[in-house]
Amino acid sequence: MSGVKNKVVSQEEWLNARVEHLKQEKEFTRQRDALSKSRRDLPWVKIDKDYQFQTSEGEKSLSDLFGTRSQLIVQHFMFAPDWEEGCTSCSFWADGYDGFQVHLANRDATMVSVSNAPLDKLHAYRDRMGWSFDWVSSFGGDFNHDFNVSFTAEQIEQETGTYNYSPSRFPMSEAPGISIFYKNDQGEVFHTYSCFSRGLDMLNAAYHYMDLLPKGRYENELAHSMAWLKRHDQYED
Repeated sequence: MSGVKNKVVSQEEWLNARVEHLKQEKEFTRQRDALSKSRRDLPWVKIDKDYQFQTSEGEKSLSDLFGTRSQLIVQHFMFAPDWEEGCTSCSFWADGYDGFQVHLANRDATMVSVSNAPLDKLHAYRDRMGWSFDWVSSFGGDFNHDFNVSFTAEQIEQETGTYNYSPSRFPMSEAPGISIFYKNDQGEVFHTYSCFSRGLDMLNAAYHYMDLLPKGRYENELAHSMAWLKRHDQYED
């Protein structure tokens, strides 16, 4: 898609077309609001397992990750123990949410990225990329496997894992996702929501800016949709 050539019209004709399109946008917004309410109304699952994480402040439980807030956003960032760099696409998402934490904190929510790699690798990569978000390690624990974002070699070979609520053919040991948790006044922790795959799309602001452009994302010409993507310190310009 090297060029774009749409019909060229008068300002009046453009305005009429834009107003018609606005009707579709408003209907989509109403549908999105209804979907968000439906999501908030989903049932919860109580977490009884003792998950532990390595953090810059020592070992912490899942409950500890909430800090003083009742809501927790976990960004499942793909970074296997034997990798030297974090996933390129997860890094693309991180460029968007880095810096969000202060705003979320003022809406009673803590956000943290969780990966399987050891903590020193995570923090070295975070320093390289210039990020500031909280990043903790689940290395050696079951958290990533229990939330279906890490797979054993056997699961990959035999396709016995689960990803996005279906039998998985995911070709790697790590997968992206987001999980949401709530902690009540009694200190009980509940899993309220997780999303994966294209469910993560709405959380990438850069993609939605691209959707406003004449060319859109124009990824259908590529070998795979994100073949163009690099870590932000690897582009030539």
